[in-house]
Amino acid sequence: MKNRLLILLSLFVFGSQSYAQEGIPVYFDYLADNYYLVYPSMAGIGEGGKIRLTARKQWFSVDEAPNLQTLNAHFRVGEKSGVGGIIFNDANGFHSQTGIKFTYAHHLRFSRDLRNLNQLSFGLSAGAILSSLDETEFRSVIPDPIITGTKNTVGYFNVDFGMSYNFLEFYAHVAALNILGSGRDLYTAIEFDNLRRYLLSVGYVFGKGEWQIEPSVLLQLTEFTQEKTVDINAKVYREVSFGTVWGGLSYRRSFDGAQFQANGSFGEQRLQLFTPIVGVNYKNFMFSYNYSYQSGEIRLDNGGFHQITLGYNFGQDTEKKYDCKCPAVNL
Repeated sequence: MKNRLLILLSLFVFGSQSYAQEGIPVYFDYLADNYYLVYPSMAGIGEGGKIRLTARKQWFSVDEAPNLQTLNAHFRVGEKSGVGGIIFNDANGFHSQTGIKFTYAHHLRFSRDLRNLNQLSFGLSAGAILSSLDETEFRSVIPDPIITGTKNTVGYFNVDFGMSYNFLEFYAHVAALNILGSGRDLYTAIEFDNLRRYLLSVGYVFGKGEWQIEPSVLLQLTEFTQEKTVDINAKVYREVSFGTVWGGLSYRRSFDGAQFQANGSFGEQRLQLFTPIVGVNYKNFMFSYNYSYQSGEIRLDNGGFHQITLGYNFGQDTEKKYDCKCPAVNL
């Protein structure tokens, strides 16, 4: 119980990274060649399809710490369409959410030669989410009519929209998540009805030989709280005899800070995360691991956030493969 209260206090201060958000939290899954999790327009972006399974766990020394599991698959249908689906479970202390999404994407090719990528994509995801608040362990000396003492669960529906443009090794993505705004009606004390988030990212892959370097940037805005964060990423790829080995580093920083008092003085701390990532592609299989470390004076735990991704690519037609390192370098 004590650990759960600590989690709630810490996540109130640094909620932009860790609380159980409405919909799938934007962590660093996308750096494991998994942009479909955050951009619906990436469904079926290349030839064939992909399956990805991700598990994320924060603060191993803390009971009921945030954890996330996602399973997604997407693939090309014909020349101009892509479809996909996502199942996820996101738990954090007393709160948890489970959801499913289905996606359709439409891809417009502008190049006459199909091996040279010049493509504009649109994607729409529709999903249902069950959001739960477990009050079975809540205790109060004075009975509180707001506390039910049961596990309360509500369901709701929402949609995401995204656009992507890929030109050879360059890419740009935008997305609006939870467009309908309204979500859970789970808390009777303080409730909000604007869950919309906006994402923008750009990147480029340099190098056509055995080595490739991929810098990228992702901006994120939460409309209701006006929280803004930026991810600055760099990944390096090396082609070897059995496939590809790769690694990278991501730095996330919030534009907004939280004030705190320590040793009689006041200060302000902004969310800062450092995330190294390593991965390997062997034939049609992919494995990656990343570790996120939060810097700053105020932290719930000295441990970091561990994330593992397993993947499988299928239906790859080498005759239709693009000449460039695109639309994802380790496709």
